[in-house]
Amino acid sequence: MATTITDDETGKRVVDSNGNQVGVVSSVEHGTAIVDPDPGITDKLLAKLGWDNSDEEDYPLQEARIDTITDDEIRLRSL
Repeated sequence: MATTITDDETGKRVVDSNGNQVGVVSSVEHGTAIVDPDPGITDKLLAKLGWDNSDEEDYPLQEARIDTITDDEIRLRSL
């Protein structure tokens, strides 16, 4: 089943299959979530406001790694 990534995912926590936070979606580019693995309070606030704050330390999240998307988080599949 395909997962659709939209701008609504910006600011959501990204958690592993055990519920441990691994980052925050800093932006969405062409349907791909860009994840900041070590966001500070400023990064989290900018993401929640929808302001693009991605940088060279952010990483694209492959769609195949996503298990579920809720109102608050993106949960990854176990490896």
